[in-house]
Amino acid sequence: MKSKLLFAQPDRTSLLPVYVTSVGYWEHQPEMAREDGFPDYQIHQTLRGTGEYTLQGRTIRVGPGEVCVLYPGERHVYKSAGGRWEMAWVAFNGREASALLRYAGWQSSGGGRLGDTELIGPFRDMLGGDSLSYEANLERSHLMYALLLELGRAARSAGGGQDMNRLKPILAHIEDHLHRPLTLRELADAAAMSPQYLCRLFKKTMAMRPLQYVNMQRVGRAKQLMFAAQGLRMHEVARAVGFDSASYFGAVFKRATGFSPEQFRRLYGLPAGD
Repeated sequence: MKSKLLFAQPDRTSLLPVYVTSVGYWEHQPEMAREDGFPDYQIHQTLRGTGEYTLQGRTIRVGPGEVCVLYPGERHVYKSAGGRWEMAWVAFNGREASALLRYAGWQSSGGGRLGDTELIGPFRDMLGGDSLSYEANLERSHLMYALLLELGRAARSAGGGQDMNRLKPILAHIEDHLHRPLTLRELADAAAMSPQYLCRLFKKTMAMRPLQYVNMQRVGRAKQLMFAAQGLRMHEVARAVGFDSASYFGAVFKRATGFSPEQFRRLYGLPAGD
């Protein structure tokens, strides 16, 4: 592929939750220094060689199979660390851009590993055409959303696969024992680790505390149970998913969904328990 640069037109796609403003590919990325940063979010994927970034006083290097995310308005400099640096990039914005980046694992500017040196599929597709029509811009916005989801999956697989494997016996234990109370110590024992380490691992891998995850799973199972066994009373539903108190179950359910269990039943046309 030869170096290319496409500027998306400022059309109705700017009303979408996330949209592309420009996308490009450099056979050899030149040095770039921006004192005031860039107005949009950027994702850079290195394909060959090594790039060096200076971000807020720190220096990071990225090579094949790695990406760098740049948040808007932050001073940065990037250049080849020596030799040819082949890199693809996309600039994007939108009201949900920051939330989608956080989902993908980037709370701020920085690098990350993908584990694959090939250009990510949605990235490749965005660079595949030259049209700047509304339809083409709309398709790039669709691909941008897919790229962010794929970026999160690939980064977690490359950087957190071992951590997720360590959590698997705990997740299975939770699934098998949602019908009764679970303690942090019991969960830690299921994977032969300390409760403190379990909390750190859960926060890093799942972005929540272990017992938050347990309650989330209980709420999900309660929804299924309210549909499958529509005659159950609320205290019976609560007990079946591991809550000793129906009122506490109701509070957890509302915090997770925004509805009380009774409101949820009415919302989906399910009869109230006798």
